This record gives sequence, C-alpha cells and structure tokens, in this order.
Amino acid sequence: MAAARSLGAAAGLGGWFCRTMVRDHNLAARQSFHQLVQKKPFPPSAEWHKAVRCMFIQTQDTPNPNSLKFIPGKEVLESRTMEFSTPAAAFCSPLARQLFKIEGVKSVFFGPDFITVTKESEDLDWNLLKPDIYATIMDFFASGLPVVTDEAPRTDTAASEDDDEVVLMIKELLDTRIRPTVQEDGGDVVYKGFEDGIVQLKLQGSCTSCPSSIITLKNGIQNMLQFYIPEVEGVEQVVDDDDDNVEKEANST
Repeated sequence: MAAARSLGAAAGLGGWFCRTMVRDHNLAARQSFHQLVQKKPFPPSAEWHKAVRCMFIQTQDTPNPNSLKFIPGKEVLESRTMEFSTPAAAFCSPLARQLFKIEGVKSVFFGPDFITVTKESEDLDWNLLKPDIYATIMDFFASGLPVVTDEAPRTDTAASEDDDEVVLMIKELLDTRIRPTVQEDGGDVVYKGFEDGIVQLKLQGSCTSCPSSIITLKNGIQNMLQFYIPEVEGVEQVVDDDDDNVEKEANST
C-alpha cells in the first residue's frame, strides 16, 4: 500500500501550530503539528502541566481519504494492534469509547504508536473533526488511564503449536515484511487461515474501506507471499463474523 503521503494540516481549538519543513527523499513537504495546550480546570499537578505543554499530535494522510492517522508521540499499544469497528467493540478501551463519542467517527484503530480514525463519509470535513479528536487524545493521555483495560485477544499472526511449516512461514513473513509496511499507512493485516493454497487475510484500520485495498492484496501482499512461499497460490480478503455480530448487537440495543 505504498503511496505518497502528505502530512495532514492540523486544525484545532484552544491550541496553536508549530510548522516545520521536513524532507521525504528529494521532495520537501510541509509537516503540521498541533501543540496541545492546557484546558481549564487544571489539576494542581506541575508534572501534568509540563506533560501537556510537551505533547504534540502529528497527523498523517493515509491512502484512504476517510481515514487519518494521528501520532501522539507516545506509546499507544506497544507492539500490537487493535481495531474497533463499532462503539460496542470498544468496551475494553476508554480511549476508543471517547473517540466514538465524537459525531462522525465510524471506526478506531490502535497501532504501536499511532491512532487511525475513520470518518463516516467523505462529506465530513476533517477540519471539523480534528479539533475534537485532538482534545480527546490529549485528555486521555493526561488522565493516566490505560489504553486497554481488559486483556486483548491474541492476534492470529502469533505462532501456534498447531501451525505447519508453511503457515509458520506465512505468519513470519506477515510479521516481518508486510505488516510493518501496512501499519505505516495507518492499517494492519491479520492472518485468518490457509486452505487449498489460498491465504485468508483481514484488513484493518485505514485498509478496511480503502479504495486501493484490492491492489494492496493482489499486487503487494500476494506477490510477496508467492515469491517467498511457492505453496501460496493466492490471497483473499475475509470479514470476521464477530464484526457482523457486534454491529447487530449494537443496532438492537
């Protein structure tokens, strides 16, 4: 999903901007930062005061125009990722729950050091959504609450005793060569199965509804897997039944 990335313009309420010039290979791009400032009322903590002053949230475009990557400059989920496709799925994350309270937010995705927010439609202006997202992220990290309160489920890319040699190679290639690249674009890819030469994968984050997701699967992931693993004949995208069930439960309440 390699694509030219332009850093999103940061717009915010109760804050000011610090613009700096960065270079991406031979192209100069303007990178926007949102420096978060204190909001009243303040806790009587000098450390909290200092932490907020030093917090910058960087925004980065993704190949999906409806998804934006927010980089708070702090660890989010260590080395794993989690996707919250509905508010009901965010029961284990205080941060995700708060982000879903923002009108126009469709889904939330956590990476090791970034947060991808997907809006409901292209008609919504990011400049109207970003101030609330900035404030929510700032307030959360100032609170000291954990990003995830309950034990996160094991990712399917983790090696299992039941995996044969081919599946182990697929998972290793996904973890070492493919997932880091996809995460740079604010998404992730999770192994779901291997049957009759077909690798079943689930796209997450900005990749879920990205117009170029098929290109990512076929021209990117499939070609790499076939190059290193002759047993792989193809790749297909799958959607978890759990996601559909969660959405049905949310709509029924």
